[in-house]
Amino acid sequence: MRIPRVYQPGPLHSGTRTPLSDDSFAHLIRVLRLAEGDSVILFNGEGSEYAGQLVEVGKKQALVQIDSELTPAVESPLRIHVGQAISRGERMDYAVQKASEMGLAQLTPLFTERCEVRLNQERQEKRQRHWQQVAVSACEQSLRTRIPVIAEPEPLQQWLTGVDAELKLVLHHHTAQPLGAFARPASVALLIGPEGGLTEEEVQQALDAGFQPVAFGPRVMRTETAPVAASAILQYLWGDLG
Repeated sequence: MRIPRVYQPGPLHSGTRTPLSDDSFAHLIRVLRLAEGDSVILFNGEGSEYAGQLVEVGKKQALVQIDSELTPAVESPLRIHVGQAISRGERMDYAVQKASEMGLAQLTPLFTERCEVRLNQERQEKRQRHWQQVAVSACEQSLRTRIPVIAEPEPLQQWLTGVDAELKLVLHHHTAQPLGAFARPASVALLIGPEGGLTEEEVQQALDAGFQPVAFGPRVMRTETAPVAASAILQYLWGDLG
């Protein structure tokens, strides 16, 4: 049976005991019904994972005795930062989840002209926390050791002027420019529009900010599919897939 693996924020060190977080306790003890002596793997998003055993399992808290630290080579050398127009409900969750599995480093939710989602400050904060937890769960499942940053939602123009990457790309199906025309970068910023697409003015704003237009084939993808397909292609070309 596969050893359960959970995200445990905070410092982790071999030879120490650490109390499970509330989320980890709920999953391991209440859902999986693990008991004292059962093996678990913890990771805190800093690049390592820690093998240990459950000890002192109580009704509301449990400790893990950490036995060893491991540093599996699972993180891509290519840093991908996606600027993703916010979509409704499960579409955005899917984009965050699958892009995280593909090695995403950061995702910034964006408000664009054709974005159908409007959030006040309270809902923004709530959705950001939710998307961050989606990313955490994706990393637990995909054996990643670093957690992608799900940034605070911001307007498109603000992101365009502030994002930093060696290569900046905007998905634009009217271009024929192939990815093979670019030199191998260490980091990529990828702009993905909403379901109705970016306006011509927004595309021009991206070009003015140093973004290069690129298409990932002849078909138009849904907004939640695009970051997954694009991440796979970028990781194959310049990351660690293949």
